[in-house]
Amino acid sequence: MVDNRNGPKSNLKPGATYVYERADGVTYAREAGAHPGDRIAIGWDYDYKQKNERTERIKLWDNIHQAAKNNPALQEAIERVIIIYELQKGEDPPGWYPV
Repeated sequence: MVDNRNGPKSNLKPGATYVYERADGVTYAREAGAHPGDRIAIGWDYDYKQKNERTERIKLWDNIHQAAKNNPALQEAIERVIIIYELQKGEDPPGWYPV
């Protein structure tokens, strides 16, 4: 199987007749009469649910930042999150010890 996820779909021959199959979120094409193992990946499902969850998470953080303008406790909590985020980017991220 050829995976065209990161490049052009130039493996399809103009004028050829193709059989299209879909399995596990991937759409494949193979020439009519060709062995099923010769199929080419030509498309992937788009995860709308994941996109929607990300959008909702962004809205939530925006609301938290807006509320923090008038709430010192939220301001401090956001500052702590930023510190932890910056620290974890290092070579030796800090451990987590619940209190």
